[in-house]
Amino acid sequence: MGGGALSKAPLAATTATPAERLRTLLAAADSLRLRTTRHRADLIGRHSLDADGLLRVALPAHAELARHLLDTGEVPALVEITDLAPVPARHRVRARATLTGWLTLDDLDGGDVTAFLALATADLVDADGDATVDPDDLAAADPDPLAPYEADLLRHLYAAHPETLGGLTRLVPPDRRAGAGRVHPLRLDRHGIVLRLEVPEGHRDVRLAFAEPLTGPDDVGAGLARLLGGEPGCPTCVHSHP
Repeated sequence: MGGGALSKAPLAATTATPAERLRTLLAAADSLRLRTTRHRADLIGRHSLDADGLLRVALPAHAELARHLLDTGEVPALVEITDLAPVPARHRVRARATLTGWLTLDDLDGGDVTAFLALATADLVDADGDATVDPDDLAAADPDPLAPYEADLLRHLYAAHPETLGGLTRLVPPDRRAGAGRVHPLRLDRHGIVLRLEVPEGHRDVRLAFAEPLTGPDDVGAGLARLLGGEPGCPTCVHSHP
């Protein structure tokens, strides 16, 4: 889990709805904090999202929360998820989500107690705005198709393609680029890429939109190349998923 203040730097809005943005965050997150009235658990790699958006967690059977859940069957719970930029930018917190509901016993699977969150409320805070998401809207929303691959793609772009990052930076309008020092790729989704420009007074976030939404990770190389007016040249950028 990460900390720090969430940036509210101006950012061109995506066309994704709050429900889609929250579904994307849940699909991409690798950790969460689970709280009940009596217990707290920081879970890494122990949650999953069903096709209908139902959040499931796997608790070690020896954990106090798991034993309590086995006794009671369900407990009121709060889930907190913090989304961090995968590259070392200033103010790495990109979004925060808070879910409340009833953590309900599902099964005893080997050494784990599995449970699902019967969702009551869902709140999202990100650079596109603060939103309360209806549970039915969350269940019906689709995650961004790049969500599982975004972190690796941004790390690869940052570490292996400074020339591409420089070319993208030159596409930023001069008034937004003025005074900028270091530039980091902050976010990548089907609609475009967001750059964070560090300036003396803080930072500026600028979205460069793709000509049309991407359908999956295989489109990333071509999408970036079209932004730069060229052809994709990196096999890792073009074929990025397992």
